[in-house]
Order: sequence, then C-alpha cells, then structure tokens
Amino acid sequence: MGKIIKSNIFAFLATLTIVILSVIPIPEDAPLADVPLIDKWVHFVMYGGLSCAMWLDLYYVRGCRTLTPRFVIVALIFPMFLGGLMEVTQEYLTTCRNGDFLDFWANCLGTVLGNALAYLIFLFLKKVVKK
Repeated sequence: MGKIIKSNIFAFLATLTIVILSVIPIPEDAPLADVPLIDKWVHFVMYGGLSCAMWLDLYYVRGCRTLTPRFVIVALIFPMFLGGLMEVTQEYLTTCRNGDFLDFWANCLGTVLGNALAYLIFLFLKKVVKK
C-alpha cells in the first residue's frame, strides 16, 4: 500500500483534500459566497486538479513517458467515481452537506477538461524535454 501511495503521492494528497473538503461544514460567511455558481466552480477546479495530479504522478513521480489505455481510463474514471461517491456521501452520510447532481456534473466536466489540459502538457513536455 505504501508503494502505491508513494508512486501516486500528488493524486493521493488531492484525493485526501477533496474528501476532507467534501464532508466538513461550510461556514455561513464563506468567502466568495456572493459569486454566482461558486460551488460549481470549486467542484470543477477540485476534480480538474485531481486529474492533473494523476498526470503529474505519471510523468514526474513514476517517470513514465508512454501512455497506456489503462492509465487514460483510470485518469477519467477515478475522479468521476470519487465525485459521485462524495455527492452520495454528502447526501446520506453527513448532516451539514447536501448531495447535488449538478455538482457531480461539475466534477465530471472538471475531470474531462483537467485530463485534456494535462494530456496537452504531457505531449509538450515529452517533445521538449529530452531524457
């Protein structure tokens, strides 16, 4: 288990952060509460960040320069699964949060766009950085 965490340290830390932020109470005077759709933007950024963290682990921590279909599938499915799980957890296992289907869609959109951005950066680094 320790080896898995070490080789996926950024994704592990991002996942841990998302889980904690998803179950703690939101303060009544939350900053930026007056920004329209701020909750959706937060979900979008968190799950896009998790996707990017997975690619960061692939490239820098594990040193992989070759993509496998398995990695691409996991990089898409894991954040989406976690997003759905967190929404169900908020709805049924917390008293301070509510699950929201639109939050899940923001999670999925963040995941897809985060993966697309990370893939482009991966290709750029692979081409520019010679090892």
